[in-house]
Amino acid sequence: MVSVMWFRRDLRLEDNIALSQAFEQSEKLILLFQVNPDQFLKDSMNHAAFFASVQHFKEVIHKRGMHLQILYGDVEESFNALKEKIPDWAEVYFNQDEKGYGKARDDKMRAFFKKNDIQVHSYMDHYLHSAYEIQNNSGELYKVFTPYYNKWIELDKPTPMKVKLDTDKVYKKTLFKENENKLEKLVEEADLDIDYNPGTIAAHEQLEKFIEERLDQYKKERDIPLNEGTSRLSSYLRTGEISIRTVWDAVKNEADSESQKTFLKELCWRDFYHMIYVGHPEQKEKAIKENYAHIRWDNHQESFEKWKQGKTGYPIVDAAMRQMNKTGWMHNRLRMITASFLTKDLLTDWRLGEKYFQKMLIDYDAANNIGGWQWAASTGTDAVPYFRVFNPTTQAERFDPSGEFIRKYIPELKDVKKKYIHAPEKMSTEEQEEAGVLIGSDYPAPIVNHSYARKRAISIFEESKDA
Repeated sequence: MVSVMWFRRDLRLEDNIALSQAFEQSEKLILLFQVNPDQFLKDSMNHAAFFASVQHFKEVIHKRGMHLQILYGDVEESFNALKEKIPDWAEVYFNQDEKGYGKARDDKMRAFFKKNDIQVHSYMDHYLHSAYEIQNNSGELYKVFTPYYNKWIELDKPTPMKVKLDTDKVYKKTLFKENENKLEKLVEEADLDIDYNPGTIAAHEQLEKFIEERLDQYKKERDIPLNEGTSRLSSYLRTGEISIRTVWDAVKNEADSESQKTFLKELCWRDFYHMIYVGHPEQKEKAIKENYAHIRWDNHQESFEKWKQGKTGYPIVDAAMRQMNKTGWMHNRLRMITASFLTKDLLTDWRLGEKYFQKMLIDYDAANNIGGWQWAASTGTDAVPYFRVFNPTTQAERFDPSGEFIRKYIPELKDVKKKYIHAPEKMSTEEQEEAGVLIGSDYPAPIVNHSYARKRAISIFEESKDA
């Protein structure tokens, strides 16, 4: 009897619930990853980074004396081809999805497995708590973070588990060579031109570095974009190259501190946004707050393009966008600032920004990203009030006071004095010449007046609320 271990967002051989059970219960085991072109994003760093991690994982498995089979194409057709090639395949193991595309795929494939007499073994692995595990006293999912957190923090957390690898059980013959060639070509053509270090070893090194060098200052430093104050574990959690249990356990075992508590609370936000997505499966395309479902967005294409390119004339917004465009990552404080600017200052539909982040972020997680965008746009549950509009200049003065982060990503402004770095348009012609940057030519003037834009946004939101 043959079993299949179907990897998805769990690209690791350690602390993997489905993999552990597959090895423990199977006589013969096929390890595989299924590539579905329908999910591809064109010219996407998100896409390129993820498949670079898949290829790396494949190489890791090979070095351990095993083989990762690759299926390529429509998911049902792929598994049907596998069943035809391996008729005695009778069981499948995987770590399930509770939301979004993954849930729709799992629901579809459960029907396929049942039809083909393949027993399903699925597990909750990607979060500390499943979406339905934490409910209010009425038996409903929470809508507000704080009461959710108060219950969440009191619950016992799962601990890392051992996986007993038995390489003799693994099917080592290549089943679909042409599919493996397609994966290699996919990674090669993606040409990921950023500093990207995939794999479980790199993930553990990053975790250890964070704990040793940054954890004790996390609460103080996490909002400063210039500093390496955050964990930078998000891309590894996104691919599953490290488990959330491993991260929780490592940090929890450190000495109690406010910084430790703050970081662990951030892990709760991850569970919270996952729960929100499960409760609102339409949230990628629909505002959770119905009052704001019909906002009269301006959606000015030229302004949207300038926002994407980092050419709005607001240095902190532009530096943030250029950071993401260049590295595939953006500091969380800057994600809030840029999202607020797009939705409130430019009055551009949050869905457009969410989809651009989906394309560019190497740590893209649908629940977190959608939750963050609906928060900034005031359309989501427990979101920032619509009348709270981030002032990009004062945000920059607070979180990048010297302007060094701005200078790092906007070289045009490298010689601008500190007094003007957050509003370079205020320089006189002589001062611009001295700094070597002409506003409106070398660097754009602000494309919108923030004071006017704030009043406009509040008016538009109030109009939608009262409609």
